[in-house]
Amino acid sequence: MPIIRRLPDNLVNRIAAGEVVERPSSALKELVENAIDADASRIAVKLVEGGLTSLEVTDDGCGMTPDEMALALERHATSKLPDEAIEQVATLGFRGEALPSIASVARFTMESRAHGAEQGWKRIVDHGQLLSEGPAALPPGTRVRVENLFAKIPARRKFLRTARSEYAACLDVVKRLAMARPDVAMTLDHGERRILGLQGEEGLVNRVAQVVARELKDNGVPIDLERGTMRLTGIAGLPTYNRGIADHQYLFVNGRPVKDRLLTGAVRGAYADMLARDRHAVLALFLDLPPEEVDVNVHPAKTEVRFRDSQAVRGFIVSGLRQALSIGDKRSAQSPDAGAMSRWQAEPVRGEPSPALRSIFEGRDWSSPAQGVADAGQAWRGPDAGVMAEPRGRAEEAAPASAYDQDYPLGIARGQVANTYIVAEAKDGLVLVDQHAAHERLVLERLRSAGAEEAVARSQALLIPEVVEMDETSCDRLEGAADALAKHGLAIERFGPSAILVRSLPHAIARTDPEKLLRDIDDDLALNGEALLLGEKLDLVLATMACHGSVRAGRTLRVDEMNSLLREMERTPRSGQCNHGRPTWVKLSMEDVEKLFGRH
Repeated sequence: MPIIRRLPDNLVNRIAAGEVVERPSSALKELVENAIDADASRIAVKLVEGGLTSLEVTDDGCGMTPDEMALALERHATSKLPDEAIEQVATLGFRGEALPSIASVARFTMESRAHGAEQGWKRIVDHGQLLSEGPAALPPGTRVRVENLFAKIPARRKFLRTARSEYAACLDVVKRLAMARPDVAMTLDHGERRILGLQGEEGLVNRVAQVVARELKDNGVPIDLERGTMRLTGIAGLPTYNRGIADHQYLFVNGRPVKDRLLTGAVRGAYADMLARDRHAVLALFLDLPPEEVDVNVHPAKTEVRFRDSQAVRGFIVSGLRQALSIGDKRSAQSPDAGAMSRWQAEPVRGEPSPALRSIFEGRDWSSPAQGVADAGQAWRGPDAGVMAEPRGRAEEAAPASAYDQDYPLGIARGQVANTYIVAEAKDGLVLVDQHAAHERLVLERLRSAGAEEAVARSQALLIPEVVEMDETSCDRLEGAADALAKHGLAIERFGPSAILVRSLPHAIARTDPEKLLRDIDDDLALNGEALLLGEKLDLVLATMACHGSVRAGRTLRVDEMNSLLREMERTPRSGQCNHGRPTWVKLSMEDVEKLFGRH
């Protein structure tokens, strides 16, 4: 039989490093979190070749004594758990694995000086072997340098990506931690370039806007809500301000950056009927709740969490986001397309003169005096497409122009362009409204207020109940969600260990395949812990009804109809975007209009 033996410490550290340190960004995350836990007010990060060659983190935190530095490089040694109550942990780190793990797979240099100490101390460890230690000159705080990660472990080194990819991952880590602590000043240098220079006085909203996108501040709504012991803060982008990937969703639990499926599903549910399926919201959400209500000791990287009451957390986030968006729901992303604006400013230039002008001005010697004025000929008898475009507007009986009022944010209708866009004059600018997109949202909200959601979810009993065979774990999941599914019109019950009996389907999707529907819902339950898919399917049916029941593009509207549409938009929730996430209106400020004509 093989002999059981105790592994040497250096090998144990390398095994642990496989869980904690996957790439340079993993090491950087641990070092910056340590700096934050040390109550640093300023943190400086320096990268060379995306962290592949070296990465350095310097802070002005509490610092360490030489004995503490030696102890910090031993496994499971930490100052962040003064007692054994791990469920009460309030710091970012607590496992005591990061520093020895990093030091076992790289050349690791740590310099530190405690506040009040006369001098600092330095320790150099190369892949788990102590090379040297001694006095060091540095201000109070700590400086850690990691060089040549996995240099002596070629099997791990070859799995690292290019310097550009590793730099992108490191930048994402710094951004997330910078948002988590807007009171801490942070800088990031890559080679000789300064990438980030964040002061510690911006405040949460300004810090998020600086890190994510500056236009988010103008196209987002602030969030500050409480429910019981939970608090939700941050900034959520308007549905019309969205991205094609979900990489711009930053989620935090008790100040810790996390990537949690429950929170991601809650965000998707909150924006369900306001975004197209291939678009994603831009936001930064900070959830704070008592430490005993969340388990952060799920994964060594500490990016996953588990909630004691996950449904309460999800419901709070969904309702909180919807409530915040309902405050700014009549707004639309107000950044005009740069290409469109440039075409407004470009002067129309015709390459060749029209045939009519050529026939008039060619064939005559203009240096000799004219003998008399003759008939201009047929060229001036009627409109020529090359000289002047035919009039395309509608002639209406003249009426006194309506005066705009400050009570009308979308202004007063002045006309219609291409039978699709309403032109309105507001007190502070020019408003263009997509009549179909706007009316589509209005119809959807009317259907909801009239109880159409319940009508769509009304069940239709099957003449012969259908039996769907599935594995036992899937049946367990569906059986647990049966009550929630019944509210949407899907009636199911357990039919033996590995089968589900479908008795009725939602009326709106009565022709769907029950087996395919149940398998999709089971996948949804396994991924999100809740059946979101069925609700989304019914929302899609409701949105389709609204689309077919709204004013179509190309329909001529009277001025009073246009104004009625504008007034209803001002009263209706979420009227700033259609059911697919596109803006329903855009505004060109008077300042921009005057710039087009060179007045400013």
